[in-house]
Amino acid sequence: MINTFNHRQSAHCESGVTANLLSHHGLAMSEAMAFGIGAGLLFGYFPFIRINKLPLATFRTAPGNIFKKVAGHLGIHVTRHTFTDQNRAMAELDRYLDEGVPVGLQTGVYWLPYFPPALRFHFNAHNLVVFGREGDSYHISDPVFGETVTCSAADLTRARFAQGALAPKGKMYCISHIPTNIDLAPAIVSSIREVCRVMVKIPFPLLGTRGIRYLAGQMEQWPARFGERKAILYLGHIIRMQEEIGTGGGGFRFIYAAFLQEAAAVLGDSRYLDISTRMTDIGDRWRDFAVAGARHCKGRAGENDSFADLAGILRDCADKETALFRDLYGLTKS
Repeated sequence: MINTFNHRQSAHCESGVTANLLSHHGLAMSEAMAFGIGAGLLFGYFPFIRINKLPLATFRTAPGNIFKKVAGHLGIHVTRHTFTDQNRAMAELDRYLDEGVPVGLQTGVYWLPYFPPALRFHFNAHNLVVFGREGDSYHISDPVFGETVTCSAADLTRARFAQGALAPKGKMYCISHIPTNIDLAPAIVSSIREVCRVMVKIPFPLLGTRGIRYLAGQMEQWPARFGERKAILYLGHIIRMQEEIGTGGGGFRFIYAAFLQEAAAVLGDSRYLDISTRMTDIGDRWRDFAVAGARHCKGRAGENDSFADLAGILRDCADKETALFRDLYGLTKS
């Protein structure tokens, strides 16, 4: 059975899946609004947590939190399952599809054959929607692709039960009920306050703008501590986490800027438009860091691309974000 599903390409998998599932069930929502209400924006640097033997830098909340928080803020009922038995997991997926219900899945990118080989790496928190099946083939709305794709049962099973960090364990989820009347305004304000608290108000050195400054300090020391080769490996990992895994530093800020534009309209407050413009500028600054860092990793560093220079860009981002989130938090209280 191939069910009807309106596929829309998005910048980030989980916010795209959230927006597409909600829109399918009659609550029209953009990716930016889903990301904003899901309080998706974050920064954290956790050197004691390793991804592919390298320290974790994250630019978003934990996988699954965007969908969970959107549902919580808007009073949407959600059904979730995880599995230990692969056959049972696929049978449960088939049951929902036979009932015409599109299903969100958490998967491992490496095992999805429709990804180009250059983009297949071991990352186990990729979200997609399965909306139909035909024989041994599943029809998938993967929001990072322009068109729907298909995947065999064997490959989809392997992706659902990928091993390693953030192992999905067959995780699946779907929307079971959406309230008739939903007021976005309280959810918008609450989610903005949540992001502001994490970014500037929690006194923990590895989170928010404090975490950005901590990373900058660590980055300056990498060449002396580890040598140039390992320092470049660390730098390349940060850039990959920023730009390739989950949209990244600049990309998430562009999405959040779009959310603030929509929030201005919903709340009837043009001051959010000014904050949105500032957020876009900060996203551009994160992209400056990524471009300069990539030059360094490729052996093309200019005279302003040293590790100290890169750390300086991060501190500039931290200063600008500290001021922005304090101002934004103040708007929610006025």
